[in-house]
Amino acid sequence: MSPLEVLLAIAVGLISGILSGMFGVGGGIVMTPGVQTFVGTPPIVALATPLPVIFPTAIAGAMRYRSAGQIDLGAAGWLILAGAPAAIAGAAATDRIPTETLLLVTAMLLGWQAIGIILGSDLAGEGTTTRGGPGRIVATGAAAGFVSGLLGIGGGLLMVPLLTRWIGMPLKRSLGTSLAAIVGMVIPGTIVHAWLGNIDWSVALALAIGSVPGARIGSRIALGTKERTLRRLVGTFMLVVGLAYAAQQIHDLMAG
Repeated sequence: MSPLEVLLAIAVGLISGILSGMFGVGGGIVMTPGVQTFVGTPPIVALATPLPVIFPTAIAGAMRYRSAGQIDLGAAGWLILAGAPAAIAGAAATDRIPTETLLLVTAMLLGWQAIGIILGSDLAGEGTTTRGGPGRIVATGAAAGFVSGLLGIGGGLLMVPLLTRWIGMPLKRSLGTSLAAIVGMVIPGTIVHAWLGNIDWSVALALAIGSVPGARIGSRIALGTKERTLRRLVGTFMLVVGLAYAAQQIHDLMAG
């Protein structure tokens, strides 16, 4: 990478880390389009390279939430137990599905999450009890793990709204629990993609330099700021990124 590309990758990592800490996601939803757009990595490398970066990023954010008492360790254990094998299946499936299609799905999921954040339909839940017991948590972990391995993201994109609305976990606890689960969930996908040769480790290092401190910043903001303010500001940003990236992938598919 050129010095400019290194700086851009660090900046992408910083933004991703802040979003990770604020919304309980791994950050791959921003890192994937960011490294492809600004660093010029091939699509499959853009999908896989964020996975090893998500590991230390999620640890940094989860530690902040744990110090505030906002992690359900039991639920995180069930999420990892179901999500880790599902992540292996998702990572293995990437060779069988066109990568441009996967990247378009990533952009669509980003837009879906952003709309939920803005409207508050997914992330505004403040329930004090959980519903459905371990069964729903296991189902949530399996779905999030498969998406994590398939699309090179941490899985929080699905875990956070499901934990809050379907399971009834309070918002901040769902964010912390999601990050704790992501720590274990990205390991299998990282191993599979590394074995397939899909990870650019120099790009991953540059991303991590920005994402790890970014996660601590983001989690501090989330724990100390009103949810409505975070929802509108970050949701709007994510929606703009998602729409722009979706337009790029649709153009590429039509041009091909």
